[in-house]
Amino acid sequence: MDVLTREQRHKAMSHIKSEDTKIEVVLRKALWKAGYRYRKNYKELPGKPDIVLTRYKVAIFCDGELFHGKNWEILRPRLLAGNNPDFWVKKIERNMERDRENDKKLLYLGWTVIRFWGDDILHHPEVCVQVVEEAIFDNSLQESRDEG
Repeated sequence: MDVLTREQRHKAMSHIKSEDTKIEVVLRKALWKAGYRYRKNYKELPGKPDIVLTRYKVAIFCDGELFHGKNWEILRPRLLAGNNPDFWVKKIERNMERDRENDKKLLYLGWTVIRFWGDDILHHPEVCVQVVEEAIFDNSLQESRDEG
């Protein structure tokens, strides 16, 4: 049960940012420190990835656990027991569907797509950077094979 009034909940939800979130900033700082330069909220690509390494064709999304449905089989029943369950289940399922659609579009365009959960970024940004570096390395190997 929600402890906030409708007005309080509305005010709290209206302050949720879609750009420059804490998880995005943490990952961007870690990538910058590792020597990677990027574009943020790149509008030219489907889904407007949070971080794009154009040089390596890597699109990175920093997903919040709630809005992108982490552990959906656990989260969904909790939402169904809460306030306005139809709205929240429909909204999050659509977000997950849109994520899959954007991933397919980006892959078709030849981009590597990486999605990180917010908790993983906050607790292990260095591991996230390693994942990005592995993707860059894999991309460069594939390009070498294609050229040879």
